[in-house]
Parts: sequence; C-alpha cells; structure tokens
Amino acid sequence: QVQLVESGGGTVSPGGTLRLSCAASERNPNFWLMGWYRQAPGKQRELVADLSKLGTPMYADSVKGPAISSNDNSKNAVILEMNKQKPEDTAVYYCKLQQSQAYWGQGIQGTVSA
Repeated sequence: QVQLVESGGGTVSPGGTLRLSCAASERNPNFWLMGWYRQAPGKQRELVADLSKLGTPMYADSVKGPAISSNDNSKNAVILEMNKQKPEDTAVYYCKLQQSQAYWGQGIQGTVSA
C-alpha cells in the first residue's frame, strides 16, 4: 500500500510563503502524477497544482505566478512553494499520487493569518 507523507504547512503571515512537501513510500519511476489539492471551510476541494514525470507543472489560476513546484526523485517527493500568501489561501492541503490508482495523503493545515 502506497503511503503519502505530507509535511510543511503551518501558519504564515499575509505575503509570506507556504511550503508543502509530499513524499511517497513508493512511486512508479516510469509514470507518476502528483498534485496538491486544498479544501477551505465550506468549500469544495480544488486542484492547486500538479507535476508529472513527463510534463510541465500545472498551476490553478488562483495560485499561478506565486507558486513553484519541484521534484525530488531521491525522496519520491514533490514540493510546492506558494509565495505572496493571502488569508483566502487558508485551507487543508491534500497530496495526491496518481498511478494505476489514486492515493491521497491525510491532509495538512495551511493558515495565512496576521
């Protein structure tokens, strides 16, 4: 059973940077797609960004520009850094790994507050 371990998150001030990391216990070296989703209170879960072995990073319009995704093959991990954070970016952030099936992390809180 593949497990995803999320780290980072926490509380940042408006204008600050939220950094999230997601490491998979195993990952198909030939194909993987890892993404970050978020769910704010009272809202539906939405895709924030994703990154695959083959493709260019994709970012939702809501985070485009201030967000950067990167890959660490040594840890089967993807890292997402979101700059210029706003209070409306406060949410629980979930990591997802898509291979032959989908795997989800447990979620990690990211709060933007003064």
